[in-house]
Amino acid sequence: MKKILTTCVYCGCGCGLYLHVDEGKVIGASPSRKSAASRGKLCIKGWLSGDFVNHPDRLSYPMIQRGERQIRASWDEALSLVASGLKGMGPSAVGVLTSAKGTNEENYLFSKLARAGFKTNNVDHVARLCHAPTVAGLSYAFGSGATTNPISSLEEADAILVVGSNTTEQHPLVASYVLKARSKGAKLIVADPRRTQIASLADIHISPRPGTDVAWINSLLNSIIKEGLADRDFITKRTMGFEAVKESVLSYAPEIVEAICGVPAEVLREAALAYGSADKASIIYAMGITQHTTGTDNVQALANLALATGNLGRPGTGLYPLRGHQNVQGACDMGALPDLYPGYQKVVDANARAKFEKGWSTKLPKGPGLTAVEMIQSAETGKIKGLLIIGENPMVSYPDRSSVQRALEKLEFLAVCDIFPTETSKLADVVLPAASFAEKEGTFTSTERRIQRIRKAVDPPGESRSEWEVAAELLRRLGVPGDYSSPAEVMEEISSMAPNYGGVTYRRLGAASLQWPCPSRDHPGTGIMYIEKFPIGLARFRPVDHMEPVEGPDGEYPLLLTTGRSMYHFHTGTMTRRSPLLDREVPSPFVEVNSEDASRAGLRNGQKALVETRRGQLQLEVKVSPGVPKGILFMPFHFSEAPANLLTGASLDPSSKIPELKISAARLRKVSP
Repeated sequence: MKKILTTCVYCGCGCGLYLHVDEGKVIGASPSRKSAASRGKLCIKGWLSGDFVNHPDRLSYPMIQRGERQIRASWDEALSLVASGLKGMGPSAVGVLTSAKGTNEENYLFSKLARAGFKTNNVDHVARLCHAPTVAGLSYAFGSGATTNPISSLEEADAILVVGSNTTEQHPLVASYVLKARSKGAKLIVADPRRTQIASLADIHISPRPGTDVAWINSLLNSIIKEGLADRDFITKRTMGFEAVKESVLSYAPEIVEAICGVPAEVLREAALAYGSADKASIIYAMGITQHTTGTDNVQALANLALATGNLGRPGTGLYPLRGHQNVQGACDMGALPDLYPGYQKVVDANARAKFEKGWSTKLPKGPGLTAVEMIQSAETGKIKGLLIIGENPMVSYPDRSSVQRALEKLEFLAVCDIFPTETSKLADVVLPAASFAEKEGTFTSTERRIQRIRKAVDPPGESRSEWEVAAELLRRLGVPGDYSSPAEVMEEISSMAPNYGGVTYRRLGAASLQWPCPSRDHPGTGIMYIEKFPIGLARFRPVDHMEPVEGPDGEYPLLLTTGRSMYHFHTGTMTRRSPLLDREVPSPFVEVNSEDASRAGLRNGQKALVETRRGQLQLEVKVSPGVPKGILFMPFHFSEAPANLLTGASLDPSSKIPELKISAARLRKVSP
């Protein structure tokens, strides 16, 4: 039995593990003790990360649409159709959706394919649905939209504020450092409408009404300033704009905010004192803070809190946006965004554009492209006519499923590259079979900016290919240089084009890792950012004010539906629902309901209920839960047979363009036998 060192394919923790291989098949996984992230530990999904690799549902040969059926085709025919079908539509009518499950090298090449091959900046990926507000908000505040410190730094914190993150279930290895800090005396403050597992372990639990995050965060800053806990020296020497923020939070006294968000004033004051008086305080957040029409403002409010208390640039401090996919950070780094080239260089910057035109030997489009959700919306109106989708399943993950289906069906040409058949691939004109993480070489970048190798353990099934090979072949067919012999060669090009990856090579990575920024071959990488300065000079405060959600409860829809994850599943369930042990734990969709709301609807635990919003309705099993507040419904989004996105709306944050996935006005009624 062989053991192949690689990196986990699930969340953004970046845990190192070994895939165990016998007779050419992955038969198990075990943790790597040398991994900087996991240090010899894995969560349940990590232990079972190889389960789906050998599943009989794997796509193994290209398919093309013929009449009402998808039939087998050669790679040459399939790739020719993709290249000609999309190129002929013109730059403004084409879009590319890359994958956060793909490697850095693959995301770089698909970003290059969109811009140099199809001449469009219409390129995006799933970060638009999770951490687009982080890129926008932290880039403005600090000059970089990424985690500020290594995860291990959390262990040194004196106080940790966890916001909108069910950390013990969704990022267990991160939670282990949080719990170590708490065992040493750190105060743990958790803000989440639900009483999640980590909330039950907290010293202080803030349970705000969904959509009121700016209000209660401003209230914490109000109390911190009033109690004289602001770090005046840090503010004076390293920031700008504090006075405007100080003025704006005057109207967010705890008693006023209690009426807005439903959190008692004394709880808000207690949390402010715990965070503000700590010598070293950290902030962890996830999609509970970002998936709102105010997502960018929510992130800025947290940045204001850290800046006002000087909690940056030291061990035990900083902001930790926890990434949901294992390489959503890397996909952003590689320019899989409509307004940024690799390395976060702006497409509107003439100097940056000239650099990439020289490096890629072709002219490039000038203006920012459409975001992922905007591409789908434009497909429904007919503006976007062709899409190339790599490793994403918009039919289950994008908001307002009915409109997504109408959009995809209206396309003149749709190509999908994936490892399994999906609800999206069923609508495709061309389906390309991809290699999984266990069947290729490359790198992932974790939530802490840690760049790590993945290694080929087994051969892909049938005729499946690595996505970097697919992208390279499409580049060649479109007349763009794409003669790469390996992912290592692609990384050499990345390091020459993206300054924050300038010192990254496969030789340097070896069995270890590097954290960016790593600008040169002799640079050791950067663990803690902003120790002495910010990339933008002075960090920037920005006043933010509470705005009510686009859709709130009313007489017709008196409840609020919010969505999230289960410990045992991952996003749209394409991989975890093909792992028997994981699917056994949570085999079917459900809705969590407060006991009072259940009683009012005449429902008991285990009965079927109809959950309705203005977009649609789903029949779900009821789980009466004491952890869900009155007036709130919670459902996971992993189940294609009961897709949560059938119920969610598509209102967008005006800055980052993330859709509002956490709040939908809903109603609940009993299903008659």
